[in-house]
Amino acid sequence: MNSIRLTVREAMESNGLNRYKVNKLTGIPYQTLDRYFKNEVARYDSDVLLKLCVALDCGIEDLIEVVR
Repeated sequence: MNSIRLTVREAMESNGLNRYKVNKLTGIPYQTLDRYFKNEVARYDSDVLLKLCVALDCGIEDLIEVVR
């Protein structure tokens, strides 16, 4: 079965950022950021994803992957 996997953790680590720093850069609540970091999100918020893309200087494809 196909699924979607968030790769926020990898994107943050490749930029040398932790959840605290990304929280301060984006204003995303820490609890929300933690769920994205741990891939525990049921519904994806486009505003959160946009803020992450801007803060991490990446595209959406760097944050989400389809697992087949």
